[in-house]
Amino acid sequence: MTMQKTLTLAGSDSSGGAGIQADLKTFQEHHVYGMTALTSIVTMDPNNNWAHGVTPIDVHVVEQQLHTILSVGIDAMKTGMLGSVEIIEVGAKKIDEYEIGHVVIDPVMVCKGEDEVLQPENTVAMRELLLPRATIVTPNLFEAGQLAETGPIRTIDEMKNAAEKIIALGTQNVVIKGGVGVEDEQAVDLFYDGKEFVLLTSDKLDTTFNHGAGCTFAAAITANLAKGKTVKESVEQAKQFVTAAIKHGWKLNEYVGPVRHGAINEFAVVK
Repeated sequence: MTMQKTLTLAGSDSSGGAGIQADLKTFQEHHVYGMTALTSIVTMDPNNNWAHGVTPIDVHVVEQQLHTILSVGIDAMKTGMLGSVEIIEVGAKKIDEYEIGHVVIDPVMVCKGEDEVLQPENTVAMRELLLPRATIVTPNLFEAGQLAETGPIRTIDEMKNAAEKIIALGTQNVVIKGGVGVEDEQAVDLFYDGKEFVLLTSDKLDTTFNHGAGCTFAAAITANLAKGKTVKESVEQAKQFVTAAIKHGWKLNEYVGPVRHGAINEFAVVK
């Protein structure tokens, strides 16, 4: 018996809800074999309102991890928090070197304000090095505005405009996660393959227990691609998976509530 193999190049969330922890849980729920290349370790201070600390992993260690994993072979990969231009460069080099066919770029950005990123050079590097190599990129509204250089996005028409600009950067497909941030009665994500816009809708959920939702969504797409599904099928099924995970999110402590990665399988809630 063999299993499809997936790679996540991302940071570690010590609280377990996002990052590689979310990716591995999602891979497991999709019955694919997940492998990890750590780019950073994120910790939280319970004595300082859960303030985040980020410890980067040396770029040479990141490359050694990738060499280990890619020597085995993978069916699909995703990226998450990358942390530096050097790590982005290593990721792009390995995608080319191993001719990786299914590449999901979750363009995680560290924000310092509502319309600024803390490391703008990373955004430039993602735009120039990763998007042209991507099967699909999965930005939220803020990240889409940064990649497309449109500024804040609030409406479906603005999502479509940003999607067109992101496709022009070289990615084959894009799905913009609008969620509850879009001016619409439903939670809306937008998929675009350069030809057709597809709106993916679900009921808006009144919850703050959504930690790790973005990572989970991208990991589900990755797993579906590894199993041979089309990009559109992968996105549609990932939307169902993450919607169920958010619906059954739960309170971890007074600061955070993660999504429940196994919800769609535990509760059979496909909507």
